Amino acid sequence: MWDTGRAFQIAAEMRRYNLEVLGISETHWTQVGQQRLTSGELLLYSGHEEENAPHTQGVALMLSKQAQNVLTGWESHGPRIIKASFKTKKERISMNIIQCYALTNDYNEDAKDQFYDRLQSIIEKCPTKVLTILMGDFNAKTKSQLYGSLWKNQLNGIHHSTSTSLTMKST
Repeated sequence: MWDTGRAFQIAAEMRRYNLEVLGISETHWTQVGQQRLTSGELLLYSGHEEENAPHTQGVALMLSKQAQNVLTGWESHGPRIIKASFKTKKERISMNIIQCYALTNDYNEDAKDQFYDRLQSIIEKCPTKVLTILMGDFNAKTKSQLYGSLWKNQLNGIHHSTSTSLTMKST
């Protein structure tokens, strides 16, 4: 997405499929911020914040005009996790969307533990009465890997945590 014009291509696809919120992984953008596109979409992004940081990793949420109207806030959690909060049409019900870009199994165990500990901490801070959607690239390449290495890759711990009530779905 770091390439010139890529955000506009993604926005066009988002409109084509009538999506209100689109999660993006591997943006390769640095810093944290938001950018309004000339077509009206809002891009919330989170990347490496260090000076001269590499253009690697990075996550973003692209919001339609309608989603922008119900956005209540958003948080950057490093180059692999971003969270946005929204009001819903149902009174007194709000929603969180957490977009993440997980490490592959090739990373060392400490790095993976740190990522999943941070992710679990973010999920646990979401009130139980708030609808929370966790989505992103969990680096599962096939269905067998999804239920093999992905579960081994600690999502199982988050799913079975006593403080969360997540339902797991795959595409």
